[in-house]
Amino acid sequence: MEAGIWGAMQDRPSPPPPIFEEEILVADAAAVAAAVVPRTAFAALLLGNVVLAIGPWFVRMADVGPVASGFWRLALAVPFLLLIARGSGERLGRIAPALWLTTLLAGGFFALDLAFWHVGILHTKLANATLFGNVSSFFFAGYGFIVARTLPGRWQALAIALAAIGTALLLGRSYQLSSERLMGDLACLAAGLSYTGYMIAVDRARATLGTWPVLAIATAAAAALLLPAALLIDGSIWPHHWGPLVALAIGSQVIGQGLMVYAIGTLPPLIVGLALLTQPLAAAAIGWIVYGERLTPADIGGGLAIAAALVLVRRRPAG
Repeated sequence: MEAGIWGAMQDRPSPPPPIFEEEILVADAAAVAAAVVPRTAFAALLLGNVVLAIGPWFVRMADVGPVASGFWRLALAVPFLLLIARGSGERLGRIAPALWLTTLLAGGFFALDLAFWHVGILHTKLANATLFGNVSSFFFAGYGFIVARTLPGRWQALAIALAAIGTALLLGRSYQLSSERLMGDLACLAAGLSYTGYMIAVDRARATLGTWPVLAIATAAAAALLLPAALLIDGSIWPHHWGPLVALAIGSQVIGQGLMVYAIGTLPPLIVGLALLTQPLAAAAIGWIVYGERLTPADIGGGLAIAAALVLVRRRPAG
């Protein structure tokens, strides 16, 4: 009898292992972290664009030429970025050669972006410069679909359309084509394409490297390349007043680009690309608050369309 009972007990399936409370807490923490990181990155992305929109003020306040101010923006930021990169625990010497090349390529594209942009804004209207300079928004979004080998979904396509409409409303009333401004328009278009290349290279580098090493290497490379351009275009590059240039370096390059590079390595290219359109929106808002510049119904409508695009682009597909 006892043998029969013992045999029956042996044949019974083993009970499932107990689920400990610690395992549940770890799983919940991982789920919360996965949800919090995109929200944090999206907030960093928006804040970075707002900070970058303030940068042109410091360029106007600087007592050097526009390309020289771009050089000092980079050169003065390098020591800060190297210190932050070292503090992050990632040693630059341990980076693989291919990763070095990708990050240096990002710096080359960024140098081209600043050089073309600062030349272009001197030879065309600000609205033209903003429009052509922001082609990177749509090209970087397109890069995301190419990498994913997919087409935009319904909500993504609607978000892109709303972003395009919003941009047209913001800039349409002041945008003008003219043969006299052709050189400036082409330079700003080249700046937008160069910035697209910069973001693609940063996206590739950020797949295996942290924010600050990527930004430090790219900034140092861009500064080295931009120096001869500044000497050629502006001539004298030595400032008498360092305040605006230091503010430009810390604000635009360390804080603004730091937040952007972090977001590029975390969020999909479509979200990053469309979020770039908040820069002209932020510039219009700052002009309204600080300078009392009147916002037209078209400006307000364009801002609402871009805001709606950013809401839609973050919508999760059903299922």
